[in-house]
Amino acid sequence: MSSTGGAERARPGHHPTDGSAELWLDPEGNTVFRSPCTLRIQANAIDYTWSHEDQDQQGRLTVEASGATWRDSWHQPEPAACAHVPDATGLFTVQHTYGPGWCWRTTLSERPDGNIVLQMTNLAPGGEEGRAVRMVFTPDGASAK
Repeated sequence: MSSTGGAERARPGHHPTDGSAELWLDPEGNTVFRSPCTLRIQANAIDYTWSHEDQDQQGRLTVEASGATWRDSWHQPEPAACAHVPDATGLFTVQHTYGPGWCWRTTLSERPDGNIVLQMTNLAPGGEEGRAVRMVFTPDGASAK
């Protein structure tokens, strides 16, 4: 991957592939929908799959010098430009503005136990962060929390 935001530390080809996804749709973030998910880290892209209500979904972050282009069959079917978030924690963090004051932030991180986490957060006007998606991938593909 490019050097954008430290994504190169995700080690293309050396990562967990199967995991557990969580999706929050309620504004309070209390009701979670769970599904299996997959992750594939390539030289300049992060591909993932998940499902909701028995419908398979897929997404891709194509890494670019300024951030990434994001598509997701459920969340964002049209390509969206995402800017690199300077000084963010994690391996790779980008953010997409989609309305007055609204943003969608995506972070790829590695936990101390080696699990890889792809997390998406909805940022409301005024700065409140709402849980949207968390996918956790374990090194051996076992069920993740």
